[in-house]
Amino acid sequence: MSQDEQETPATETAEATEAPAKPVLRVVNSDATPEEIAALVAVFSALGSGGTEAPAAAPSAWSANHRRVRRSLPHGPGAWRSSGLPS
Repeated sequence: MSQDEQETPATETAEATEAPAKPVLRVVNSDATPEEIAALVAVFSALGSGGTEAPAAAPSAWSANHRRVRRSLPHGPGAWRSSGLPS
């Protein structure tokens, strides 16, 4: 095995993060003021942030765990009578 094949993934990711990132925006019109460029950067960064995520919907009561478990049947004499009656 060569040394390249023995590199760990952690080393590879560290090298990837050290590389400078390419600019996302490029100014084409050179007569824009720094304030205009700053305003554009602020707008695009706000659009790219995604905002807050919608809260997850609460699970339905129909899928609650207590609905899956049956009550235990009563034991003893006369149990058949109370098995069908509401508690």
